[in-house]
Amino acid sequence: MRRPPLKSILASTIVLVTFGLFGRFLATHPAYVDNLLATPLWVVVSIVAVNLIGVGVLAVLYMYTLNLTGHTMARKENFLLTIYSTIANFFGPLQSGPGVRAAYLKTRHKVSLKSYTLATLIYYGFFAIISAAMLGVGTLPWWQTFLGMLAVGAGSYALITFLHKKYAKAAKSLTLSRHLLVGLFLLTLAQLLLIALRYFIELRSIDPSVSVGQALSYTGAANFSLFVSITPDGIGIKEAFLLAAQGIHGIESSTIVAASILDRATYIFTLFLLFLATLALHAKEKLHIRSLEKETD
Repeated sequence: MRRPPLKSILASTIVLVTFGLFGRFLATHPAYVDNLLATPLWVVVSIVAVNLIGVGVLAVLYMYTLNLTGHTMARKENFLLTIYSTIANFFGPLQSGPGVRAAYLKTRHKVSLKSYTLATLIYYGFFAIISAAMLGVGTLPWWQTFLGMLAVGAGSYALITFLHKKYAKAAKSLTLSRHLLVGLFLLTLAQLLLIALRYFIELRSIDPSVSVGQALSYTGAANFSLFVSITPDGIGIKEAFLLAAQGIHGIESSTIVAASILDRATYIFTLFLLFLATLALHAKEKLHIRSLEKETD
């Protein structure tokens, strides 16, 4: 019998420990349970609405990323694939959403994995630079924020340049037009601003004194956790990053925990709505997911 990979064991351990810590916190702080249960309906509706708008932005963003490889697909197909990969990214092991999308594009549209990886790295570079700006813009001096963005930007550029040279043949197929790059940057900015809005609503519902600047710094810290996330939706990893960055965003530990619980609950409800949409639109059949799974086994 084959042993499970070390990453899977580590991810499962982190999830179990995180749920244990959450359970202990709620058991010793019953007031937070009462506050969460008393969360106004408008707060929940607002967060879910922001999440759904974010999925729409993500669908367009994914199309731009695909266009960088010189390929395209029908809008409806792209939207269905975005919903399906979003659900897989949360419930699948080791942040499997990007892998599902890459496998689908390779099988159905003959997109080179190397080309798609390079295109995705450009998106991640924009994601990292904007997140670095968010991390510092709300609470740190402007020059520290600028240096942080410069360092992250230089690191991203160096990595992309290295891989661009290493996979020169795949890189030649990329369409690095100004229109696509500017569009991808603006879409990434819109995506992260929506995430910041979501966090701001959650944090303010728990602690009305949280400022916009603190919420932006909080968002930047949470975003960087995704680069090392090995658990579903970064459970445990994200909270560790947020607690480690307390000296920057200045939000109390109890507020971070309460906001994280609210965030998970509303996000799972959002995914439930997306799941219902996949059933209503017959996404699995239209995307031929079962045949894809057989081909990639």
